[in-house]
Amino acid sequence: MVAHETATGAAAVTTGRDEVFQVEEHGIDRIPDAERHGGAKDVFWLWFGSNLTFTYVINGALAVAFGLSFWQAAAVVVLGGLSFLAIGAAGLSGVRTGTATLVISRAAFGVRGNWPAGLLNWIVSIGYTVVNTVVGTLALEAFFADLGWHGGHAPRAAALAVTLALTFAVALWGHATVQFAERWMAYVLAVGFAVLLALVLPGADTSAPAAAPGASGWSLAFVVVLAGPFSYLPMPADYTRYLPRTTSLKAVTVSGALGGFLSSVALGVAGVAAATQVDMTDAVAGTESLLPGWFQPLFLALVLGGSVTNSIITLYSSSLNLQVLGIPWSRARAIVISAAVTALGSLGALFLTDFTTSLLSFLSLLIIVFAPWGGVFLADMVLRRCRYDSGALHRTGPGGGYWYRAGWHPAGMTALLAGLLFSGLTCDSALWTGPLVAPLGGADLTLLGSVVSALVYVLLARGRAIPHPADS
Repeated sequence: MVAHETATGAAAVTTGRDEVFQVEEHGIDRIPDAERHGGAKDVFWLWFGSNLTFTYVINGALAVAFGLSFWQAAAVVVLGGLSFLAIGAAGLSGVRTGTATLVISRAAFGVRGNWPAGLLNWIVSIGYTVVNTVVGTLALEAFFADLGWHGGHAPRAAALAVTLALTFAVALWGHATVQFAERWMAYVLAVGFAVLLALVLPGADTSAPAAAPGASGWSLAFVVVLAGPFSYLPMPADYTRYLPRTTSLKAVTVSGALGGFLSSVALGVAGVAAATQVDMTDAVAGTESLLPGWFQPLFLALVLGGSVTNSIITLYSSSLNLQVLGIPWSRARAIVISAAVTALGSLGALFLTDFTTSLLSFLSLLIIVFAPWGGVFLADMVLRRCRYDSGALHRTGPGGGYWYRAGWHPAGMTALLAGLLFSGLTCDSALWTGPLVAPLGGADLTLLGSVVSALVYVLLARGRAIPHPADS
């Protein structure tokens, strides 16, 4: 029996063993050393498997749509893949503290200051889960049509039910099952997507475009490619918190970075190659038109599988997120809320006109928040060298080490606001165009909000945000 703290900080007792196909009992409470297990290779398979998703094919295709040539778009995809170094590094705090990312970020923003970003992260997690669920559902519906079942709403509804069930079952079981599923699905998906790349790449048009892309084309391509990795920043410690404290931090960083890099770059290049050959407005249909008939059903299965692997981790993290927000339920119960909202959002996206387009525009706008948030969080992690007062992270009332001023950390909030201001002024999205976009020649510099917020935080918090002498 192990005593630990619940989502609200009260003591509880559990026999929290992390086993495959058993409902995980731990949530955002600290994982005791006796229950830590696994190694850095688990982080590789998690990020490799969860990023074998068709979304990266779409991102690569969009880079070409913004006016980049094959080689230019491929270079953007590769540089975007390198951003997984930040994702791998963000998981180090989980090894040291044994808790979730959005608990650890209380050190940077304060207990109350952490709440608004926690709410937005939950919205983003559900939003991306909806997007992936819709993509998987449409792929499965197309497969049903190939089998002769089409017409009316029944095939789409059945496809949605299957996609949601696959995602929810794995995420409900919890950490060990998520790790297990991501690894074994990665084996299958990697082979399938390798065949896809081999079929699409040879026909790529590598000639230069008629007109050179301007600042707008380059910046939009980078925003699209980097938005996915940046959206993961509030999640990495969720999947490293079970690793033993003795796990090599360098190995964790490299493993996570390599996993995300390999899958995102391979699929992104496939999207770039496809976009130089066919119209990718409907990316699934466009890619499918390049494939031989024997591979098309397998391709649809790949799209479905990739959507599920990505939805699993976003749905799982959303349940921890709800606990951070103060939902006094177990992780397994909290995930039902996220699953229900995902189901409703997916129904809207599939049966209401233009809902998906509006959702994608909204999610793209949220990079204004998460680029600066990520800058502050990573800067704080570097200043503290991943050494936090683990007990204080779970104290949600006055008197805790991270309560600061009435629950708000002035340095963290000031840095976040500075990054938000910069990102808002330089953002060029469907829902908002900042006043500095035109003077900058159409360039979208939203992502540099992370650099601005990090620099401001270092200036304000250096000497105060110091490593805790012992992880307690």
